[in-house]
Amino acid sequence: MKTGIVFHELYLWHHTGNHADYVPYGFPVEPFHHSESPDTKRRIKNLMEVSGLYDRLLPIVPRKATKEEILFFHTENHYEHIRSLNDSISVNAGISAPTGIGSFDIALLSTGGVIEAIDRVIDGEVDNAYALVRPPGHHAMPNKAMGFCLFGNAAIAGKYALQKKGLNKIAFVDWDVHHGNGTQTAFYKDSNALTISIHQDRNFPTNSGFISENGEGNGSGYNINIPLPPGSGVGAYEAAFDRVVIPALEAYKPDLIIVPSGFDGGAGDPIGRQMMTSEGFRSLTKKLMLSAEEICNGKILMTHEGGYSAATVPFLAHAVIETLAQEDMGIKDPFQNIIGNLGQQELQPHQDKLISEVENLLKNIK
Repeated sequence: MKTGIVFHELYLWHHTGNHADYVPYGFPVEPFHHSESPDTKRRIKNLMEVSGLYDRLLPIVPRKATKEEILFFHTENHYEHIRSLNDSISVNAGISAPTGIGSFDIALLSTGGVIEAIDRVIDGEVDNAYALVRPPGHHAMPNKAMGFCLFGNAAIAGKYALQKKGLNKIAFVDWDVHHGNGTQTAFYKDSNALTISIHQDRNFPTNSGFISENGEGNGSGYNINIPLPPGSGVGAYEAAFDRVVIPALEAYKPDLIIVPSGFDGGAGDPIGRQMMTSEGFRSLTKKLMLSAEEICNGKILMTHEGGYSAATVPFLAHAVIETLAQEDMGIKDPFQNIIGNLGQQELQPHQDKLISEVENLLKNIK
């Protein structure tokens, strides 16, 4: 099994400034670190290095995305707006989307890294890949930055796969705790993409991610939202995968699966309220890999999104990437026994009811 990894030191240089989690500071809010800081991404790479996993992955060197590639999804006004901020210190590019000096260049490198990974996966140079990129992308809208995201990394890479690599159908499985509203928007009227988002109900954005958002026009039936209630644990996530995500993929049969991979669904995340564990994420990865092997020759690309607990996130990511690579580095997550035994980790009746409602959407996939 060959698993590619995308990383660049400059991803850690995207500067989000001081906030209080994600709220701008100023009396009576004392300055603190912004949630979307480099810490979790750096610590993911560090853990892979000390475990030896990083040396078993195939490095994929990122490049800057071109303007043409950015315009697959975004407007020229948006591209020029983000470019105009490249030399500015601590500017908010949109709704909760802070930037610093060089952020435009780094965002291009982030998107380009995901595109490079798409190339390697589709061309068969690697079996699957993880793009450990920053800034994230799944909230970025065609003409608007939001939710820490400047350019829609996964959406742009998906459109690139359809327009430049000759694929007919792609699927997205977004397990970030927040709704993948940008990716949904990119393909909402397009039957060439199945977009699935499993997220915490009305966390961010609070006005999207509802079950009723099932696509429009040619895309009708091809957008599925699973807005899990706060407090959902491994049992709810596995049930959602077994009963909705995997059957949807099997019905749609994409040529490639893209996973906007956020780990803010893990227990202890400062801006998420779910209870996923490293073993839970490992299980979801195995389910995806088994399905992908039957549907699309195992072609999976994961691109990094959220996850803001610097202590726990590295273990969640390590479990996922280790599983993609079919390696066992002997690393035991010290948080697993603690958060794995939290109350109501099992599927709860109200969660089961929500998943049953979403199951009804499977009939809309033609």
